[in-house]
Amino acid sequence: MNAFGQRDKVPLAERLSLSPEETSALTGIGLTSVREAISDGVLKAKKHGRRVLVLPAEITAWLNSLPDAKHEDAA
Repeated sequence: MNAFGQRDKVPLAERLSLSPEETSALTGIGLTSVREAISDGVLKAKKHGRRVLVLPAEITAWLNSLPDAKHEDAA
């Protein structure tokens, strides 16, 4: 177990909450897109003081709600 205050020692995938920047790094989706999704209410986030926190379950739900990529048949 990590000592209090050693946030950087916990891998992103194991954290209980992430910042929008960390969400972007974990998903590979651009920070602007993450912030827009939060602003639009598509990606649910929490506030703790001035910090915006995204829960891993919300990231998963958001990713699952994205449209499927269309596969074009090779003619």
